[in-house]
Amino acid sequence: MTVLPDTGYVPTDEDRASLDAWFAEYDAHSAKRDVERMADLAVFPLNLVSDDSAGDGRAAQWDREQFVATMTHVMGEGGADLTFESTRTPVFLSPAMAVVFTDSVMTTDEGTQRLRYADILIRRGGSWGFQTMIQGGWGDNL
Repeated sequence: MTVLPDTGYVPTDEDRASLDAWFAEYDAHSAKRDVERMADLAVFPLNLVSDDSAGDGRAAQWDREQFVATMTHVMGEGGADLTFESTRTPVFLSPAMAVVFTDSVMTTDEGTQRLRYADILIRRGGSWGFQTMIQGGWGDNL
């Protein structure tokens, strides 16, 4: 069992439901490789944090154009749909900020890949958006 840190904020049922709905929408766009719609759910400039092949931490900021270009390259265009099975552990810092840890299995025609990453999401005007993506192993591409 994962013990979440005490952040001083206890999320409401609506907080959790709205975050779950956001991830369901994002995952649906990801499965279809609809990178433009994925970008619609981000807050730019988007922060990216990773590590590189030398073991050093790396960070970058992307605008929408760079996100779309990079994610299109990484995910490919069209083709068979992707499927994701994800377990998410959100840590709400406030009603408008959450750090979400994800363990996921991505399946394509070529096989499966296990992913572990974290996102920082913020809520503005009642809608969530991801603002920071954190995942090991991508620093050489930032």
